[in-house]
Amino acid sequence: MNFSISRPLYQTPAASVKLPGYVVDHIISPKRGERQCKVRHRLGTVDRVISVCLGLDVMLIGIVAPISSSSDRMPPVAPEKYDGAQKKAAEEFLAARKEPIFGPFSVLIRSPELMNAYRTFGDYLRFKASVGNKLTEFIILVTAREWTQDFEWNFHVPLARKEGIGQEIIHAIADGRRPPGMSEDVEICYNLVTELQRYKRVSDATYARAVKRFGEKGVLDIVGITSYYASLAMVMNTTRMSMPPSDKRLSRFPE
Repeated sequence: MNFSISRPLYQTPAASVKLPGYVVDHIISPKRGERQCKVRHRLGTVDRVISVCLGLDVMLIGIVAPISSSSDRMPPVAPEKYDGAQKKAAEEFLAARKEPIFGPFSVLIRSPELMNAYRTFGDYLRFKASVGNKLTEFIILVTAREWTQDFEWNFHVPLARKEGIGQEIIHAIADGRRPPGMSEDVEICYNLVTELQRYKRVSDATYARAVKRFGEKGVLDIVGITSYYASLAMVMNTTRMSMPPSDKRLSRFPE
């Protein structure tokens, strides 16, 4: 839908400008002849934030396609419909994991070789990483929260509890807060993962502390765990993979 406000920018108030189904927030100071704001589109429980440029004389809001809240762009493929490559990949998954394909693997089965690569990667990172299972599950929760991945979060919360991650820490991660009372090892992992996920870089101080504690192999394993589960989150978020109705839905930021 197209919207246009033919009002000079200097007359546009800093407060929100209301449009049908949209809200324009936070007009920012000029930069190189342009101004910027954010448009929030509310559709059910989905918040969409879109950056738009504002000309010097007229504020123009471009075409904004509504976001569908429907799930399962790639619903699970029934096993009886597997082709030869898919059957082989599913059998290899069952032999390695002692359970049928589930969750993101039920999406990835459409690309059997890719699914096998993910499974092999995960066999090491989830079960054999040098930092141990407790820190692995902690890293997974931080990653799931950074990507707001509901299935990943709900699947791993019980595993994290079983490994000794306290409920106060789990609640803080879910709320997007820095967890209180972290041990040194947990804090090192938290700092490394959150810096990498949010800023796409790791500071010298954070890196040095992690290497001193876990060694170069440990740092690579931490990076491998968060990158692996971020990649799975990207698959599930892209395909809008559904989750069981009983699972908790993470809040969307801001919400």
